[in-house]
Amino acid sequence: MEVMTPAGRATSGPSTGTVEHGRDEDVVFPPDNLDQLLDIARFFEGHTEPGLLLGPDGEQVALPAEVLRVLRQVVDVTRQGKATLVAPQGLLFTTQEAADFLGVSRPTLVKLLEDGAIAFEKPNRHRRVRLQDLIDFQHRRRAERRTVLDQLTKEAGEMGLYDGTRGDYVSALGAARRRRARPAAGG
Repeated sequence: MEVMTPAGRATSGPSTGTVEHGRDEDVVFPPDNLDQLLDIARFFEGHTEPGLLLGPDGEQVALPAEVLRVLRQVVDVTRQGKATLVAPQGLLFTTQEAADFLGVSRPTLVKLLEDGAIAFEKPNRHRRVRLQDLIDFQHRRRAERRTVLDQLTKEAGEMGLYDGTRGDYVSALGAARRRRARPAAGG
């Protein structure tokens, strides 16, 4: 299971199908009173080991560590005022739902799919994208951005631009970006 906060209001469906529309009960929105969540978060901070789930009739069931981890994540995300959806990793999205999840346009997503940046399935004439493939893409992109930013910062430091003016820095950053773009354009 993966806890996610989609850009849109996607809802979960069966693990082998696509997201089903009209199942708003699967998306959990923060309560009006966030104080209750603060109480739960404080409880989690004080209790790190799995415990018991207590039913209204007094029945007790052991709470596995994995379930406790998901509950912690749901509380943390909901305390930030974000909607939460717990969905199976095998969940399939339509291209529009995948684009909404990534916060990009559908044509941009289709280009990413066609370029091989994100894996997809085509069980019939429509593409479907797995949740895990979208998450993996986000992680790769984040790592790529960090690497490029680190390199640009290093180059700016080597050029002594941290001691220069804002104009010097902007100019050097532009030059570094142009140098980086040349090999990609030619290859």
